[in-house]
Amino acid sequence: MASSQGFKPLPQSNASCSQQNPGQRASQQLRTPSNRKTIYDRNLNRTRTAELSRASFAYLFSEMVSYAQKRVTGIQDLERRLNEQGYPLGLRLLPLLLYREPPRTSVRPNRILPLLQFIHSPLWRNLFGRTADAIEHSSSADNEYMISDNEPLVNQYISVPKEMSQLNCAAYVAGIIEGVCDGCGLKAAVSAHNGGTEMWPGKTVFLIRFDEGVVEREGLLEAKR
Repeated sequence: MASSQGFKPLPQSNASCSQQNPGQRASQQLRTPSNRKTIYDRNLNRTRTAELSRASFAYLFSEMVSYAQKRVTGIQDLERRLNEQGYPLGLRLLPLLLYREPPRTSVRPNRILPLLQFIHSPLWRNLFGRTADAIEHSSSADNEYMISDNEPLVNQYISVPKEMSQLNCAAYVAGIIEGVCDGCGLKAAVSAHNGGTEMWPGKTVFLIRFDEGVVEREGLLEAKR
C-alpha cells in the first residue's frame, strides 16, 4: 500500500490524448490561419501578376546551382543536373498557364509551331515578365528549333570561373522547356548553348530537338491539310 501511494494518477485530458493515434495528434498540432483558409484555398489567378524580388531569386537560384554542383564530374554533368531540376517545374507550369489562358485559347498545344509560340510568349512572360527574343528553325535538321534569349535572367547573378567558361546555367530553363514539351506529348530534348555576340554577349540559344516520331506525325498532319 505504501508503494502505491507514491504514484499520482494522470490527468483525464492527458490520458485521452495518449489513446489517440499519431495522425490525430499531428493534425491537432498543425497551425492554420485565423480565417481557417490555407494556400490550397487560394484562387490560382490570384498570383498571376505577382513578382518575386530579384534579390530573392538570385539567392535561391545560386543555392540551387551550388547544390547541383556537388559531386559532379564536369560541366556537362552539372548542366544535366540543372536540367533535371527544371524539368518537373515545366510539367507543372503547363496546366497552370493553360488554366490562366482565356477559354478560347486554353488548349494544350499538340503541334510543333503552336507549342513553340506558347513557349516563346505565355511561358516566357510568366517566368521572366517578357517574351523570348526569337524562334528559328534549323536549316540543317528538320527536327531542330531554336529559341533565343539575349539576356537570360538566370545567368545575370551567376559568376562563372574561367575554367568553366562553357557552363551555361540556363540549362535549368532548358529543363523547364523540356518539361512543357513532354507535357504536351511532343517529346523533345532541350539544351542551352552560349551564343554571345558583340551586342549581346550573354545571349543564350535553347536548342529544341524533337523526336523523329514527332516530326513524322507533324508531316502526316501537314499532308492532310
